[in-house]
Amino acid sequence: MKRISIRLGLTLLILVALAWGVERFSDANRYQLFGKIIAKVHTEDKVIALTFDDGPTDEATPEVLKILADRGVIATFFVNGIAVERHPDAMRAIIAAGHEVGNHTWSHRRMMLVSPSAVRKELEPTDAILRDVGYEGPLHFRPPYGRKLFSLPLHLAREDRLTVMWSVAAETFQPDQTAEDIARRVLAQAGPGDIVMLHLMFRGNANSRAALPVIIDDLSARGYRFVTVSDLLSYR
Repeated sequence: MKRISIRLGLTLLILVALAWGVERFSDANRYQLFGKIIAKVHTEDKVIALTFDDGPTDEATPEVLKILADRGVIATFFVNGIAVERHPDAMRAIIAAGHEVGNHTWSHRRMMLVSPSAVRKELEPTDAILRDVGYEGPLHFRPPYGRKLFSLPLHLAREDRLTVMWSVAAETFQPDQTAEDIARRVLAQAGPGDIVMLHLMFRGNANSRAALPVIIDDLSARGYRFVTVSDLLSYR
């Protein structure tokens, strides 16, 4: 009985360790099993890519676009197909302003342990609706929550498509995190070649939106230029 208990304990320990390892591997920023992934470009040039996940929404998109337009800044928006379907005018406004757009799945589901057909159902309709509303640029991909494992990277690799992660993420999504906290964390981390991720599109993300002009103004004063993800790749 004692041997059985020890074996059972060891088996459970191994299973927990494997689960932890899979979890850690699935959201790794700089490696995946298949295809190309990027979180940062190693360069001495003072260039940074601002990237915004989720949306678009009719509520927040105009505010974000005005902040960027007032400062002459270009960014990359990773959007969800279902939000584009619900808010096509907001999506067209992003495109008309000259920003880059990427695929962030249709429904923002976790893409860690999914079937190949589920991957296609999340990516292909999102690509299609972005083309339908008029976007003609490259369509890089960012997985929701940064999660990917087998089927998703393999699908992207077969399409010779880039997985875009991030090197600077400042939001904790805790109610006590202020705009000043977010800006301070970004500014403490950001450097040449970084990809900054922010979430700006929903009512609860007002502090992230308020942090955006502070981040842009401070980095601009330090001599940084803001580029799209595609433009950042040319600095590799």
